[in-house]
Amino acid sequence: MHEPNNKLDRRDFMKKGAQATAAVAAAVASTNAVQGAVPEDKNITLTDALPARVLGKTNVKLPILGYGGAALPKKWGNTLSTEDRVKLVRHAYGSGIRYFDTSISYSYGDSQAIIGKALKDVRDDVFITTKVDFWDTSKPDGRITKVDKEGVARQIEKNLAELQSDYIDAIMIHGTPGVEQMTVEQCMEVQAELVKARDKGLVRFIGFSAHHYFDKALALISTGQFDLCMLAYGYLPRGNSRFFSPRTTELRNACLAKAHELGMGIVAMKVMGAGMLGGYGQKHLEKLPGAACRYVLQDERAHILTIGMRFPAEIDANVKTLAGDTTYTNEDRALLAGFSSALLSDEDVKKMSVE
Repeated sequence: MHEPNNKLDRRDFMKKGAQATAAVAAAVASTNAVQGAVPEDKNITLTDALPARVLGKTNVKLPILGYGGAALPKKWGNTLSTEDRVKLVRHAYGSGIRYFDTSISYSYGDSQAIIGKALKDVRDDVFITTKVDFWDTSKPDGRITKVDKEGVARQIEKNLAELQSDYIDAIMIHGTPGVEQMTVEQCMEVQAELVKARDKGLVRFIGFSAHHYFDKALALISTGQFDLCMLAYGYLPRGNSRFFSPRTTELRNACLAKAHELGMGIVAMKVMGAGMLGGYGQKHLEKLPGAACRYVLQDERAHILTIGMRFPAEIDANVKTLAGDTTYTNEDRALLAGFSSALLSDEDVKKMSVE
């Protein structure tokens, strides 16, 4: 079981990606001319391979294991050919996975296009989540001063084109680049544009993701204007590239509580600590990923674990692990505590920043 660790070179990658988005978007017609076609009676078929939970107020029942599309770009370490990555996504579907997460920024590494090609003929039998991004390439921290509202529509069109679909199940404001680079007020400006896309039938549900900056996330949740959220939630308290301070962890827990109170769908990411708890292929650590998953699943507020998987064997291992008893055990607790203690004593890990 494995998640990609995307901390290296991500900022430079996002800057280049934003420029690529602008170039592509310029060639796309206005969303005002597009009308979606969300199936009125969409009914995703489930298999016996995985337990399922209802994704909050979306009322969509889905398997607890979701596929994280950040595992697909070659830029972030996937060594498979394009054809084999298409087969990989299809293998995930064939193994019972029905939730697929991607992003417009992953597309510079082919994620959306691969998912679109792999799932085109079963589009109404899967739940696809993608994102809109916001990043000012002229500033070191990427913070934006003004929301490009027309750009929201262009991004949605690009998402649809790459996914080879005329609707998106859930569109999220990307945590990074996005929520982290914006104020709460700016995020709500984007949310209003996403509502317009939903009114046109291009989008079914609206959400956002957050790696840390949970003060903003809590404010967004508290508006009651989002259907779902994706939060960094794992045994290791870390987001994309940094560990959580006690205050950040407290704020994340407040997000979970408020989102649950409002009936939102809750998707957990960074379950493997961005790969740090992915002991896949190491005999003495083969039980570690399962323990990490069961740690999160003991919290019934978490509906789906979205995990990046680069090879078919990882998908097989994940499905096998989660198909059985998902009770968090004393053995799991001891294993995670012992491994994490050793991990956090590593000199390179100690150098990671804390938020």
